[in-house]
Amino acid sequence: MEKTNVLVVGGSAAGIVTAVVGKSNYPDKEFLLVRKEKEVLVPCGIPYIFGTLKNIDKNNIPDAVLGNAGVNLKIGEVVTVDTENNVCALADGTEIGYEKLVLATGSTPSIPGWLKGAEHENVFTIKKDKEYLANLLSKLEAFKKIVIIGGGFIGVEVADELNKLGKDITIVEILPHLLGLVFDEQMTVRVEELLGSRGVTIKNNNGVREICGEGTVSHVLLNSGEELEADAVICALGYQPNSTVAEKSGIDINSMGYIIVDEYMRTHTPNVFAVGDCAEKRDFFSRRLSKVMLASTATSEARIAGMNLYNLSAVKTSGGTISIFSTAIGDDAFGAAGLIESTARKEGFNIVTGTFEGVDRHPGSLADTHKQMVKLIVARESGIILGGEVYGGSSAGELINLLGYMVQNKMSINNVLTSQIGTHPLLTAPPTAYPLIKAAENVLKIIKANNNA
Repeated sequence: MEKTNVLVVGGSAAGIVTAVVGKSNYPDKEFLLVRKEKEVLVPCGIPYIFGTLKNIDKNNIPDAVLGNAGVNLKIGEVVTVDTENNVCALADGTEIGYEKLVLATGSTPSIPGWLKGAEHENVFTIKKDKEYLANLLSKLEAFKKIVIIGGGFIGVEVADELNKLGKDITIVEILPHLLGLVFDEQMTVRVEELLGSRGVTIKNNNGVREICGEGTVSHVLLNSGEELEADAVICALGYQPNSTVAEKSGIDINSMGYIIVDEYMRTHTPNVFAVGDCAEKRDFFSRRLSKVMLASTATSEARIAGMNLYNLSAVKTSGGTISIFSTAIGDDAFGAAGLIESTARKEGFNIVTGTFEGVDRHPGSLADTHKQMVKLIVARESGIILGGEVYGGSSAGELINLLGYMVQNKMSINNVLTSQIGTHPLLTAPPTAYPLIKAAENVLKIIKANNNA
């Protein structure tokens, strides 16, 4: 039987970061990462293998990340865990003993039971599996009309990428707007306008009754009765936690199928941790169970687990999932962090919102200047920032991260108004009209006006 101090099961973002951070914090311990895939893809880069990269090999995570950190790698599939004796069994019969075990088994695409016809040929999901996606890529040339079911991030990004290949793309979304669970309407409308201008057809407020065909998909029947001709269908209906091994091994999972963990990412089973998409999430504000699956969240959890494997730190804990999202359509980028306005009101928060639209360079006559909009959602009585949304150019990605930091640290609009920022004509919005600060000023005006009323 093989032995190691720390065994990490799963080789994507969460598993890699746990192993690397763990080895850095406990250099005297031996770390072994076991994964079933020969090669690992950058998960968030998968949509871009279709149009931007046009090559799946350009989206690999190099194994050198592990080797350079002193982490050992083994290709194999863990099928059961003997938690009494601290031993994992692999599909090939190999057994590996451990002191600490980290489950980073990720997630798999969801195909709801109500979706008829998903078994037809040329019906695909977006699996994090290189061989599966390579097969999809090889078949793409023969497809002209492609229907994407689901208007979340994967659906939108894959649609935009396939559109670059000259395909006839239609997105079907049951909600009133694409990305409607993440952005408020003023942002979702911009997304739809951009996609529409690029040639993507959008069918909002539409459910799918059935994927039809004689063995091979021929069309998609909507609940409205409309039929959409299709050479292929891509189901982008979310992901479910891959917690099968944990459940089979007696490790507790919650009602939603996630492995139950505490703020140190420990499961209820001694010496067993879980991180990433397979691990339980709780909302930063309400502490309710959350279904958010993001590589950024997964790696945050991985760092927490890696730092707490042998010695717990009172300050290195998980405070809940803030949900920081971003995406781009061409040169236009969108981001959201924390609570959006509709969610905050639904939760019962008494809020004030403030918006400011400016530019991301100064002067605005610079050739690559892009509009930049910031919307803040603020608790009325305390001025604490609960969340916000950003629209702009490529800098919007880092701006929404900054907003996420503000939410996590419970900053108030007064903190923002007195913040010192660095600006440069080629890199940022002007110091006289920095959108984040101007949005905070607009929030303060509303609060003062209401207090004086």
